[in-house]
Amino acid sequence: MSNNDLHGYYLEDLEVGMSASYARTVSESDVYTFAGVSGDDNPVHINQVYAEGTMFKQRIAHGILTVSFISTVLGTRLPGPGAIYVDQQIRFKAPVYIGDIVTATATVKEINTAKRRVILETVCTVKGNVVATGQATTMVDRRS
Repeated sequence: MSNNDLHGYYLEDLEVGMSASYARTVSESDVYTFAGVSGDDNPVHINQVYAEGTMFKQRIAHGILTVSFISTVLGTRLPGPGAIYVDQQIRFKAPVYIGDIVTATATVKEINTAKRRVILETVCTVKGNVVATGQATTMVDRRS
């Protein structure tokens, strides 16, 4: 699939074990923008003085902001454009701090051709440490 394609993988092109990733540095601007867009202005995300008094000792990124990078993988890389995000189970394992580079990876785990569903293992890491893990389901077009 080239970057210029308007459609990602078709169901027939997918195989168990295929994997794709997306990495992004979580910026202070990302956290403030997400707080504004989502309405989640929990002070652990946006108030340094408050956050210093928590177990984290500094501000942390929203968990949903962190795992939103999974959506980037699914919608732009694997299965890619045209895939519909149907379901996501997530377990948060560790905090993400401003300045951390989060790598989101999705790996095809199961393909249900009858229902056009692809189940992918999802994981987000920072410096090789798992910060979130789960499973996503996507609906993928057939070639014909």
